[in-house]
Amino acid sequence: MDSNVSSIRPVLSSARSRLMTCKNVVATGVGYKMTAGKKTGQLSIVCSVEKKEPVSKLSVFDLLPDAVDGIPTDVVPSGRIRAFQAPADRLRPAPGGASIGHYAITAGTLGCLVKKNGQVYILSNNHVLANSNDALAGDPILQPGPYDGGRNPDDLIAELTAFVPIHFNDADSDCLLARGIADACNTMAVLSGSGSRLKAVSTMAEDNLVDAAIARPLNPDDISDEMLHIGRIAGVAEGSLGMSIQKSGRTTGFTTGEIQQIDVTVDVQYSGGKIARFRDQLLAGAMSQGGDSGSAVLDEEKHLVGLLFAGSDTTTVVNRIQNVFTALDISL
Repeated sequence: MDSNVSSIRPVLSSARSRLMTCKNVVATGVGYKMTAGKKTGQLSIVCSVEKKEPVSKLSVFDLLPDAVDGIPTDVVPSGRIRAFQAPADRLRPAPGGASIGHYAITAGTLGCLVKKNGQVYILSNNHVLANSNDALAGDPILQPGPYDGGRNPDDLIAELTAFVPIHFNDADSDCLLARGIADACNTMAVLSGSGSRLKAVSTMAEDNLVDAAIARPLNPDDISDEMLHIGRIAGVAEGSLGMSIQKSGRTTGFTTGEIQQIDVTVDVQYSGGKIARFRDQLLAGAMSQGGDSGSAVLDEEKHLVGLLFAGSDTTTVVNRIQNVFTALDISL
């Protein structure tokens, strides 16, 4: 890892909250600046936006700075980053990369097998196995997922055991008084030359670290510790900037990529328009699509580094596997 990354991290940490309030910004992280579509060797604070807009259409509050404390910024259009859900065969034994899902969703990906108190479990996302918090322990898990023809009880492979709840944010405040006060204060701040701004919101949920859940297989013979197109996982490693990665997913199959940003804070849109903010994420390029959620992400030596859970047409967002293991008290 570039030694300068450690000096940029605290700058991003102090500026993150302000940057994330700017219009269209959906993620911030440390990465290499892009010029004419090519990666340069210059580290920067990267702001991913739904779409780039001309300065004339942005308020003073929403203008992104060219630099933060001397660290250059880079604005990258990523589109809206969403939790992936969305065809695949019935496989027995079912390997990592296969279609799977809670009986009430469409379909996601079986990530890999993990252990908790000596018992083997299936690891995937909360929104794949636990229907984005709306499930109960013991609920049926189907392989393939319902969208791919999975039916209960014919394709029942596991029961939901545990999930990490996702904390969703409320939208911008609808209170006219609060918004009026914020606008007035911002006008005064502009006139006084202050860079501080206010924004009226209802409430902000605590940041999330993972979108993760586990399910207990009903028959050990129905699952496999191998991953489609990859094989067995060799161990665990920490995802780092510039690391080459690979995954096997229900929709796009085997794909490879590179960790382009670390220390990412990102707003992810779920079904029903709900938004959840995640921090300490890894961000890669276009190596996934809807239905790949839950895929295990490995480095070139087949070490597990993360759990894929969201993205856009140009972006893939990954939970650090260390955070997943801690949150669920599991191991490989």
